[in-house]
Amino acid sequence: MAGAKHFRKRDAILDYLKQSKAHPSAETIYTDLKPQISDLAIGTVYRNLNLFKQQGLAASIATVNGTERFDGNTAPHVHFLCSQCDAVIDLDEIAVPASLSAAAQCCSGGSVQGCSLSFTGVCRECLKK
Repeated sequence: MAGAKHFRKRDAILDYLKQSKAHPSAETIYTDLKPQISDLAIGTVYRNLNLFKQQGLAASIATVNGTERFDGNTAPHVHFLCSQCDAVIDLDEIAVPASLSAAAQCCSGGSVQGCSLSFTGVCRECLKK
């Protein structure tokens, strides 16, 4: 029975992460899932996020104001980080060129295993204010 709870929590955390476009922190995931899973602990969220990163199911996108933010979309894509409201926004309209990874591999002499491309600035909503 304890194993079923363990996987129930893990599955809930992964489902939340996969469905979120907000690139949540561990604390946000914990706060949002706690009402549904009363025995959820923040340590459980952190452990599972680390496991998901190791398994390639999630990525750590950035540390925004000291808080690590996560993404359930592990395909190469571009992010925009707002320096005013801390939003992390997917820029799906911009493709990450395969040539970028190839160039990095050539310059480093290593093997590229992933690519993270982020822009920083002020988002559209903050500019309106």
